[in-house]
Amino acid sequence: MSSETAVWIHSFSCDIQSVEAELAPFMSQHHLQLQHLASDQPRGPGLLCFTALTPELHGCLERVSCNGQEPVLAITLLEQPINDEQYWHLLKSGAADVLCWQGDVSGLMDRVVALLSRWITVDRLLNSPLVQHNLIGKSLVWRNFLRNLVEVAYFTDASVLIMGETGTGKELVARLMHSLDPCAKDQELVILDCSTIVPELAGSEFFGHDRGAFTGALMAREGAFALANGGTLFLDEIGELPLHLQVQLLRVIQEGTYKRVGSNTWKSTRFRLVCATNRDLSEEVAKGRFRADLFYRIATWSFRLPPLRERKEDILPLALHFLKSHRPEGAPPLDIDEPLGHYLMQRDYPGNIRELMQLMHRLGARHVGPGPVTLGDIPEDERRGSWIPPDAWQDIRFEQCIRDALMLGCGVKEISRITSETAIRIALREADGNLQRAAKRLGITDRALQLRQASQRSNLHAVKTKATGC
Repeated sequence: MSSETAVWIHSFSCDIQSVEAELAPFMSQHHLQLQHLASDQPRGPGLLCFTALTPELHGCLERVSCNGQEPVLAITLLEQPINDEQYWHLLKSGAADVLCWQGDVSGLMDRVVALLSRWITVDRLLNSPLVQHNLIGKSLVWRNFLRNLVEVAYFTDASVLIMGETGTGKELVARLMHSLDPCAKDQELVILDCSTIVPELAGSEFFGHDRGAFTGALMAREGAFALANGGTLFLDEIGELPLHLQVQLLRVIQEGTYKRVGSNTWKSTRFRLVCATNRDLSEEVAKGRFRADLFYRIATWSFRLPPLRERKEDILPLALHFLKSHRPEGAPPLDIDEPLGHYLMQRDYPGNIRELMQLMHRLGARHVGPGPVTLGDIPEDERRGSWIPPDAWQDIRFEQCIRDALMLGCGVKEISRITSETAIRIALREADGNLQRAAKRLGITDRALQLRQASQRSNLHAVKTKATGC
């Protein structure tokens, strides 16, 4: 980093001035500048130093990490190391990692600087137009997915397995990984759809062939593994490959060597392998339908693309994005009126993002004149059974959650408390920690929300005290 990058620092039950005085010189050597936490909505990586393990500390971690959306390095100044349970609790509350500061600070700083530098780079890429304009979404589950994906794409050359339902954007993710890979940016992304491969021609598709290797081979041809040399090979729907074809891939994926069909000469290739499937490959391995040795070769890193029902906060931003992409160049952007927004949020999307994209293109095509897109723009075939009553959220899934709670011995009081706490947590997360916006969403005052948060932390402390007998 040539210019200084700001990193926020915050303390909990310790003297921030003395901590900052010791850390600042080391940080400055690596072009990192410490700044005091100025608001409840920090952005980017930061440090939280503490000398006491209390429920209030965990509440502070949730706040400064924006409920896990921003990387926070928690540094304990406790005289005794924290135990495993405490470590995991800090991670669950929002810490990206936890370090223990005991004695000389210089021994700690190499690790601190390495972590911060990595997170700053990941954040820069995560917020770049390359990512933000291609993979739309701000929900917590989506941001966490993207953050992990960006880190693996940029800092490793390992093979990656992308799992997800149809329409979740697996090919877009593969293209992003290729674009982010510093070693592959000058090469083409090679795509091979395994569901369309004819078994008799599989060898030629994968490895290429020499002239005259078989009837019809009038000239030599490069296969996918040769074309991907120095870049990225994307094997889509790899779960559809039959077992006798899976075995052909083992050597080239493991060692990077192969022979063309009709040739006795070994050739070398080097590439990043990205595979995608809508199947659960671990289950396929257990049932004998996918080779375990191939599975472990292609899944150094595994990512599960969340379906749209798990990232509902992203539905409206995605809908607006698809409306914009369908508009003629220079045309004013369209908005979505409130009733249509409610409909889009409540609707099911078996086809995930692809289905939402097609729906918005249809709505955009039917909309004429100025003003927002409305319910009247919904095509006739889409309207059948499409009215959603105000209490639609009280569906069978909600009833099942209540039934499960009752079976586990929870009473009305506990169910009400947990429901309230969950609603508060979701509202704060969607409001990026902003109390005013979250309170408005919940239909309560700012003060009432603060009191409820304090009550939650008190309840958590009481539960932990009872569990430990302290």
